[in-house]
Amino acid sequence: MSQLQLGLIITGVVVLLGVVLHNLWQARRNRPRQADASVFGPNDEPALHEPTLDQASDDGFALPVPEKKPSLDALIDVIAPIALEAPVTGDAILAAMPPTRRIGSKPFTLEGQAQGHLGWEFPVAGQRYIQLQAGIQLANRSGALNDIEFSEFVMKTQTFSDIVGGTPDFPDMRQEISRARELDQFASDHDAQLSFVLRARRAAWSASYIQQMAAKLGFVPGSIAGRMVLPASQAGLPPVLSLSFDAQAALAEDPAQSALRELSLTLDVAQVDPGERAFQRMREAAQTLAQEMDGQMSDDNGVALPAEALDVIGSELAHLYDTLAQRELAAGSALARRLFS
Repeated sequence: MSQLQLGLIITGVVVLLGVVLHNLWQARRNRPRQADASVFGPNDEPALHEPTLDQASDDGFALPVPEKKPSLDALIDVIAPIALEAPVTGDAILAAMPPTRRIGSKPFTLEGQAQGHLGWEFPVAGQRYIQLQAGIQLANRSGALNDIEFSEFVMKTQTFSDIVGGTPDFPDMRQEISRARELDQFASDHDAQLSFVLRARRAAWSASYIQQMAAKLGFVPGSIAGRMVLPASQAGLPPVLSLSFDAQAALAEDPAQSALRELSLTLDVAQVDPGERAFQRMREAAQTLAQEMDGQMSDDNGVALPAEALDVIGSELAHLYDTLAQRELAAGSALARRLFS
């Protein structure tokens, strides 16, 4: 074999080896990022934790306090007092209640005032009630109360009242429908649900990798596949933020093999008390995830969100919080959570 032939063979082998190594490098580079087993162990779940009260109050904001189940309120409800011929037991009231707590798309509520008590409560067995009231919500995210829903409210309340020996006093339908439309218009004009989208710049992410990175920031698994939530500082309140990605990847037999290129962070403004610093935490979480996961942050339309744009959003949210509070529908309050649901 001549030296020329030998040289060509060696050159060919070197080129071929280079191509193989390049392909292996490209495959490794483009492989979905995986959760770090050295942190949690190969068979462990990410350590999930909720923010403590100290963490939530570092900036001096007053922490929200869970409210009791909200009673009917004339601000967002049609209320019909029911005068009773004689005190009625909670057992009798519960037996006479309609089987459903909704009329159309609106919540329907019956409350009583027990002997020796001043406040209103959902009737319970063993109590005796001297007054009752029925109510239906004026508006929610499904729209304003309409004529058909109001008429059904009247019929249901009248049927219930006849059974327990009561006389309902209904407000004027046209006036209540007008109130419902005005409230619905206000709610529509001041309903804000913010979303940030994180997209992978180069390598995709596995579902387990996303879960691990989000868990480091305090997110815990939600009730829906592909959804994680940042819990409120008080149990029983809606989550501060939600993080979501493709549900099919979360349900896969091996989430580590999924290849995801985007996730979203969402804030339902009216549901969260300003004391939770929801937007600031959303901004910080998005920036941290973008940096650590090599992602780019944008809005729903793919438009990048520089610091200046985020500052503007923060200012607009501060104005929205003030407007809701002036209407006695402060973000995170029981009334706001009912109206914006």
